Amino acid sequence: MEVYLVGGAVRDEQLGIAVKERDWCVVGTTPEELRAAHYRQVGKDFPVFLHPKTGEEYALARTERKTAPGYHGFSFRTSPDVTIEEDLGRRDLTVNAMARDSEGTLIDPFNGLADIQAKVLRHVSAAFLEDPVRILRTAKFAARFAALGFTVAADTLQLMSRMVADGEVDALVPDRVWKETAAALAGPDPRVFFEVLRDCGALAVVYPEIDALFGVPQPAKWHPEIDCGLHSLMVLEQAAKLSDSVDVRFAALVHDLGKATTAKDLLPSHHGHEQRGTRIIRTLAKRLPVPVACRELAIVVAELHGHCHRALQLRPATVLKVLERTDAFRRPERLEKFLLACEADARGRTGFENKPYPQADYFRDALKAANTVSAREVIAEGAEGPEIAQALRAKRVDAIAAFSRSHA
Repeated sequence: MEVYLVGGAVRDEQLGIAVKERDWCVVGTTPEELRAAHYRQVGKDFPVFLHPKTGEEYALARTERKTAPGYHGFSFRTSPDVTIEEDLGRRDLTVNAMARDSEGTLIDPFNGLADIQAKVLRHVSAAFLEDPVRILRTAKFAARFAALGFTVAADTLQLMSRMVADGEVDALVPDRVWKETAAALAGPDPRVFFEVLRDCGALAVVYPEIDALFGVPQPAKWHPEIDCGLHSLMVLEQAAKLSDSVDVRFAALVHDLGKATTAKDLLPSHHGHEQRGTRIIRTLAKRLPVPVACRELAIVVAELHGHCHRALQLRPATVLKVLERTDAFRRPERLEKFLLACEADARGRTGFENKPYPQADYFRDALKAANTVSAREVIAEGAEGPEIAQALRAKRVDAIAAFSRSHA
């Protein structure tokens, strides 16, 4: 039995990145022998085992064969005679197809180290065509390593485009689409994920709502970049600078989806895009397993980002409406996420990237003013039953109005 460190751990070692988790490949043994050595089997489709002491994953070396469309359309063969080189040959990218043996020797049959040095993400073989998830993974790695200068190889991008044309991407399951999207959104350069998907044509399949924004104009006075799709990616880029939250970043990305449905004779104006956008987000979140908190924040940002931008011109009652709609009194952290997404929207425009956003502090201070009023206070003044909520709301409006006058 031979054990090899494989995949991301070997890649990250070569990149000088701290290794967070280690995966191992086992050659020359059987499931029965591993179970006898107290490894615990967890894999259903193919034998994967947990080490009895470290809990790390050990997979038997295997080859695979395409049997049907999509991510699950594969049959696997494990046998003691499968070599480490054969196992590495089924992997997606050369930078992920390296191994290290117990003596520290690098096994690199597909020149992954050379591609790391050249900062290129390249497919291992034509078998890349067989698994549409590899499109998502390549886009994810492009986003993860963009800051290091990595780009997708031209021939790999051509293969990805061919997979889209052949309909392979249509077989992607919603769970996997969101899993890879969430991982990209949590990374350092999420904008690149969506750019790569668009470059190969996959964005129109997995996120048609986002792809539809490209080519749609908006007023140059407010949006010097003009294109709605470009603006959305710029907003996502700003959101990544402001917050690590996937919720904030997703809300920033989809806040303007309604602009793709504006009637052509109304362009470049987009009156009413906020409400249209909330409906599109709900539809998207039904198709993909977007977490509830992520979906709800995105809807609120799509609906009210214009109100936030006009904060200093709003009537006190409208300010309170925004605070209530964001659930700021019970969950002030949700208001904070809302404000960060709105700030990203304001900065995600050519020439506005470093412009201050006083509207956020205005809403924060308005919440503080409204919180000086309590239900106990209105009850002490004689309010009962349904009158309590009404009186509390009126006092909060008065408190916000007093704050607004002092702010002016």
